[in-house]
Amino acid sequence: MTKITGNWLSDPATQTVFSMLTDAGFKAYAVGGCVRNAVFGVSVIDVDIATDALPKKVMALAKAAGLNPIPTGIDHGTITVVSSGTPFEVTSFRKDIATDGRRAVVAFSDNINDDAKRRDFTMNALYCTADGLIIDPLSGMQDAVDRNLIFIDDPDQRIREDYLRILRFFRFYALYCDPANGIDANGLAACAQNLDGLSSLSKERIGAEMRRLLGAADPSPAMAAMAQSGVLRQVLPIANPQYLAPLIALEEANNIPPSWLRRLGVIGTKDARNALCLTRKEQKHLDQLAKAMANGGLSESSYRFSPTVALDATMIVAATLGSPMPTDFQQQIDLGATARFPISASDLMPDIPAGPKLGAELRRLENIWIKSGFLLDKSGLI
Repeated sequence: MTKITGNWLSDPATQTVFSMLTDAGFKAYAVGGCVRNAVFGVSVIDVDIATDALPKKVMALAKAAGLNPIPTGIDHGTITVVSSGTPFEVTSFRKDIATDGRRAVVAFSDNINDDAKRRDFTMNALYCTADGLIIDPLSGMQDAVDRNLIFIDDPDQRIREDYLRILRFFRFYALYCDPANGIDANGLAACAQNLDGLSSLSKERIGAEMRRLLGAADPSPAMAAMAQSGVLRQVLPIANPQYLAPLIALEEANNIPPSWLRRLGVIGTKDARNALCLTRKEQKHLDQLAKAMANGGLSESSYRFSPTVALDATMIVAATLGSPMPTDFQQQIDLGATARFPISASDLMPDIPAGPKLGAELRRLENIWIKSGFLLDKSGLI
């Protein structure tokens, strides 16, 4: 018998929710991401619990235990139970009756197998008891141990139930799988066959998935598979992951933390604003990144934009050229970040009156100062 442990499981808040259900004679299992992450040794953020208790019964039991139940998704069987300030999604066993690629009509069940079969991947159909004993109704534990991502039963059917599973397939592959094993051919083919379904998804949902995918330690094999299947072209029509692997190699070689925006920058950003529903801040970063790559060196970009923009631009250029990072890249970034232009408008007035000519002269002198390596002082410039 396989057991897992973790602070998230032994936490009194978690155990209270388990006891609320099991003391009343119902089954209760942690399920999905928390169990999967515990198996992989990845930190657990949210704890979901599956039970054979019906939603109204969960509400009643939570109130009787002095907990705070919130009917966040009661029609689909989910009650958010707040225990010691921590929210737990408690969902009744269920099975899908009908789906439209985004939402499902469900029926409640008392069978854990029904609940497991409606999930997406075998590694996500793992359950555990309050003491950490793994319950594995679909033999997903071996897939998790082998780091293979496999759809439950028919991949085509799973995808047609929810087209977001196409993007989840590549994200989970990037996060949890061993590229040496290759990507599941049946799953990849099903993604390619259902490309049109991606158009039914909101840009917000697509953007959220792409942020998490590009934020993985090494998303380059997954992105290459996305390109191969046609999924990447469907999401970002002009994106090209050719230089993503060299960029990640530079990150690792220089001990630079991953950045999903930097990685987006190296695959192509022209159509990203609407396609991924970028925030204004994210779009501004990409706009400045393009200017920095076109016109500025490290120090100048750090001064004009920010150290982050300067670093990202330099890394992208190095990745596309197949060259190493400058040995003094951090010093150059720091030089620009701390530089302060020594001349103000008042230094040129009244010889040059306020207006366009004054602004043009300030810009001219600033460019000279930047080209000097920020060395010229006020007297030298004037």
